[in-house]
Amino acid sequence: MIHVVATITLKPGVRGPFLDVFRWLTPLVRAEPGCVEYQATTDVPTTIAVQDPPRPDVVTVVEKWETLEALYAHGAMPHMAEYRVKVKDYVTGVKLQVTEPATE
Repeated sequence: MIHVVATITLKPGVRGPFLDVFRWLTPLVRAEPGCVEYQATTDVPTTIAVQDPPRPDVVTVVEKWETLEALYAHGAMPHMAEYRVKVKDYVTGVKLQVTEPATE
């Protein structure tokens, strides 16, 4: 199992339109071979001391893939190319962390 955490930083004030595009994308990705989970998330304010303050211009995507090969295939899908074009004016940066379980 491969886990992916993608942190997408947006221009101020465009989170709504970005999420509209992401809602279009989500069922397409979930239908891909090897996709276990694919979900856009936003920060929740809490009183947990170690949590950073909420980031209104960040969307965190949580993904799970059966294999690394499935993740690679995901990045090459035509709908991913279309997604990148649709959001290019909203996104200022993307950080990606790919991990695997270290314990069972």
